[in-house]
Order: sequence, then C-alpha cells, then structure tokens
Amino acid sequence: MFKELLARLMAPAPEPLTDDGARLALIALLVRIARSDHNYSEDEKDRIDRIIHNRYGQDIGGAIILREQAEAMEAEAPDTVRFTRAIKDAVAFEDRIGVVEALWQVVLADGKREAGEDALMRLSANLLGVSDLESAKARQRVEASA
Repeated sequence: MFKELLARLMAPAPEPLTDDGARLALIALLVRIARSDHNYSEDEKDRIDRIIHNRYGQDIGGAIILREQAEAMEAEAPDTVRFTRAIKDAVAFEDRIGVVEALWQVVLADGKREAGEDALMRLSANLLGVSDLESAKARQRVEASA
C-alpha cells in the first residue's frame, strides 16, 4: 500500500489522498520528526503509537502495525514537503492544528528539544499553513497537558 502512496506523493501533480493515505502520511511525518535528532527512542515510538490509538481508534497492535508501515514509508520518501502537502490538501485547517499538536507531542516525548527537531517542526508547521504563533500555542498546550 505505501509504495502506491509514495508513487502518488512523488507525482508532479499528486492527486488528493484518501483518508487512509492521509493517515499514513501523517504518521510518516510523525516518524520523520522523531528521527530528525538521529535518536528514534522508545518514548517517541510509544508516543506515536498512542497518537495513532487516540486519533484513529486503533488498538495497540494496530497502532504498531501502522507505525511500522509509516517507518518504512518515511525511510523511502525523499522530502518533508510531499508529506505536508498531502496532509494540508486532505485535512481541514482546524484539524491541522491537531496535527501540529501531535508533532509537538513527539518532539517533546523524550524530554528534550534538539535543534534539528525544532527546525523540522517550524518547516512542517509552516508547510501545513500553521503560523509560528499558532504552533507555539500548540506546543504550550502539549506542555501543559504533560
């Protein structure tokens, strides 16, 4: 499934994603941000699994399978722009704030922020059409709920 999704994301004028495709693109983006500091920790994997469970109602086994599929997809995908464009096209603005909150949950899962994570976070939020101020508010909400 993800090979077909990757092919669609790499097309010069990609078609809008299905709900399943948008979900996998979002999870791959979560994986990408977790890997951006070159330390893909168990805390980050667990956070991604919980996001999948809460956001999509998957049991833990289903969440792990989706995360593993997204890990494979993320490893083969060349750039973040394609993921964020696919998500932006498939997700309403109000829900993209939730995507940014999910990204912040992953960034903060291991208790430290790295420069690479911050840079990718800023790029991703911007490409999703979420301002720096809205992203900062999302981060503050995540920090307050931790």
